[in-house]
Amino acid sequence: MTNSKKKKTELALVGDAQAPVIHEIERPSFAVYEVNTLVEDKNYFPGVWHHEMRISKDEKAIPFDRWICAPLYVEAETVNTEDRSIGRLLSFYYRGQRVEWVMPMDALAGKGDDVLKALMRQGLTIDYQNRRFVAPYIASHHSPTHVLATTTKPGWHESGAFVLPQKVIGGENVRYQSSSNAINLFTSKGTLDGWKKEIGAYCIGNPVLIMSVCCALAGPLLSKVGVNGGGVHLVGDSSSGKSLAQLIAASVWGNPNNFAASWDVSKGGVEIEAASRNDTVLILDEIKRADPKRVQEMAYAIANGMGKGTMTREREGRAKLMWRVLALSSGERSLTEHAAMSGNSAHAGAELRLVDINAGTRKFRAFDDVHGMTGQEFHRVLSDAVMRHYGHVGVQFVERILAIQDKENFHEGFAQVKTLFHATSSQAGRVSDRFAIMAYAGELAIKQKIINWKAGTAIAACQQLFGEWMTRMGDGNAEDRQILRSIEAFIELHGDSRFSDIHPVYDSPTPIRDRAGFYEKDSGDKRLFLFTRASLEEAAPGFGCERVIRALAMAEVLAKTDSDKTQKRYTKKYRRPGGGSLNAYVIDPEKLLT
Repeated sequence: MTNSKKKKTELALVGDAQAPVIHEIERPSFAVYEVNTLVEDKNYFPGVWHHEMRISKDEKAIPFDRWICAPLYVEAETVNTEDRSIGRLLSFYYRGQRVEWVMPMDALAGKGDDVLKALMRQGLTIDYQNRRFVAPYIASHHSPTHVLATTTKPGWHESGAFVLPQKVIGGENVRYQSSSNAINLFTSKGTLDGWKKEIGAYCIGNPVLIMSVCCALAGPLLSKVGVNGGGVHLVGDSSSGKSLAQLIAASVWGNPNNFAASWDVSKGGVEIEAASRNDTVLILDEIKRADPKRVQEMAYAIANGMGKGTMTREREGRAKLMWRVLALSSGERSLTEHAAMSGNSAHAGAELRLVDINAGTRKFRAFDDVHGMTGQEFHRVLSDAVMRHYGHVGVQFVERILAIQDKENFHEGFAQVKTLFHATSSQAGRVSDRFAIMAYAGELAIKQKIINWKAGTAIAACQQLFGEWMTRMGDGNAEDRQILRSIEAFIELHGDSRFSDIHPVYDSPTPIRDRAGFYEKDSGDKRLFLFTRASLEEAAPGFGCERVIRALAMAEVLAKTDSDKTQKRYTKKYRRPGGGSLNAYVIDPEKLLT
């Protein structure tokens, strides 16, 4: 052990107070004194000391003592849950406040400068001349008897505790481990009552604000009820109020200015941001900052909850980042519109993982009720309030969750709410799960008196927004909708330049370049477009021809086929102008997206 062996200890007066007296110590050794202490008739003030022997010029051993730093304690060995790496739990006091830091053992490699930086940054007083002894002092604690688990991400731990950087809820033998210079996202200010009165009360009557709070609260419930991650995307013009909704959501867990993240990062950066908010909420501001070429890939990553594997220089696999979050994004454009700026085709899967919410064309842009104020006044009042009260709602919510003994309550409660969000297709069902878990989180917070809303408020808001999404997107297959939209856009873009009449009265003076097909007029002079197999694939990039045909058949868009009782065909045979035959897919444009 680091403390010197005490063979006999008494109390003696040092100044006006009693102090321990140590008559004999081992040299060399480290010792920690919490108060003034007499050691071999010499008074030592509080701190970590190194007792050693020096050889004088006449070769006599002379006791020598050096003060290293303020009292610093090595309290336990730590084992990281993710990668099994070993560390030490260090503690000290700074201005009367106890400070803990989990130090990874590999930080002692080399000269230990990283350890010094971390401790000094957090307030430990160190003698500059003797700073090189800090690392040896810590390293001398070879086998602490107390062992703790640590984790590098917030949220639910395998022990059942909910870990936050400044607080572990529901567990004593778990600690949060991070680099010492990482920003603590989960800070608090003001009071819970202040949040209820100055923020929560003004959310009433505003579905977008209510849903945003529910989105922030849903994170801790995702693993409890088995709902996957994903998110919602607030769409509205600049200064419509969508950013305020995000600030209110951020205030559930911490300082809104720090807790909110940005789309202006790489895919790896988004993974880090998501993992650092595990089991809470990932708030991403203006999507226009995102790389259009990567934004859909980033949306997939957020929802899937697993980062990309990497390797060390020694070709050993690093542990993948993992997370469970709902994301609350915002932007003047939808995800698909932003992705289209790069020339990439939209992916229906990405659109489902980050669903659009109207936060721009409501009664007061993003708001439905400004509580007797102008929109500008309402925005200012709430913007000021979120900077005075934050970081309480989420912590209280988790504490109430942990107090619920019957874990089946979560499944039963969610199942009841889920019945209120009906969807026929499996894809729309996943979106309905997302709105249902947000509604359930809000109702649970209402029931636990964390938010002063009437019962049913969260459900009503989420139902309204889910209904608006269903009205815009429909309950069918998202890939089918994307295929049909792509073909409709192709016809609008090339209907006159790359198609010509299959039954021309006279030769067209303008030749068709890059022909995509023909058109045929029905009895009402409506055009039916005759696509070739190649032009179908061109019109719906990213999908194989068979997948496109299946979508057309399901939507009953194919106006004519050569099917009979013995064989189902999707083409109609025509005679080409000038000779030859054509097996064409005959599309009625009026049936696209009807």
